[in-house]
Amino acid sequence: MKNIIELNQVSKKYPTFQLANIDFSVPAGSIVGLLGENGAGKTTLIKLILSLLQKDSGTIQIFAHDISEEKNLPKEKIGVVLDNSFFSETLNAHQIESILKELYQKNWDTKLYHQYLQRFQIPEKQKIKTFSKGMKKKLEIATALAHHPNLLILDEATSGLDPVVRSEILDIFQEFIANEENSILISTHITSDLEHIADYIAVLHKGKMLLKEEKDTLQENYGILKCSAEDFEKIKKEKSILRYRKMPYSYEVLVNDKKMWKRKEYVVDKPSLDDLMVMMIKGECVCGD
Repeated sequence: MKNIIELNQVSKKYPTFQLANIDFSVPAGSIVGLLGENGAGKTTLIKLILSLLQKDSGTIQIFAHDISEEKNLPKEKIGVVLDNSFFSETLNAHQIESILKELYQKNWDTKLYHQYLQRFQIPEKQKIKTFSKGMKKKLEIATALAHHPNLLILDEATSGLDPVVRSEILDIFQEFIANEENSILISTHITSDLEHIADYIAVLHKGKMLLKEEKDTLQENYGILKCSAEDFEKIKKEKSILRYRKMPYSYEVLVNDKKMWKRKEYVVDKPSLDDLMVMMIKGECVCGD
């Protein structure tokens, strides 16, 4: 399977933060969900991919093109929704189309754009500054899709949307990748969205990629084992143990082979993505990493 996005040993250093040696990919025809607490480096990673920031080292390829320079970024193939809107709030949806039509030219689809405006109930002549946060997001999603991109890069794209609209947007995202060629990279704090649509889950913490795994593998193989302190001392060197947390009266242990532990008659719960993220970020590694 080819990768639409591929990062190898990518680093970006700031005085108080470093994105360190990131290996990361987005396969064709997939949705990759990027998780991490505030300040983990998710937005920095996305900006590096979009050439909005320059990396210090490593390589970034999109559609097999090295994007060391912004001019190499295949912008016509990428639809973007960032956490902060890049539209002037004095404009309306009609004026935005005039600007983007010039930018994307033959790729821009006026008919499709207006279909999304109607579907999302976005008024054409009303200034963006009068929109709710949810309406602004829907407008950004409409503009991201209206030039027929092959890759969507989304930073908190569903935040501020009510559950009904979010469900509709998630359906659109799944339609987008149905051809098995298009891909989506989505960063979000709404893990329930990723449980519905993601094919892969990546967890970023303090500038390091802690995990990238197929969602199905996480759901089938990963579990949170609960045991006493005495039992933990007996099992803590097992290779299938990824992280652990010491609780007031017991231990919680993240394992990647829950069936084996169940055969040993341990209590192993199926983790939600929230549980998984908490264990990866807050949990300790037995090996001392």
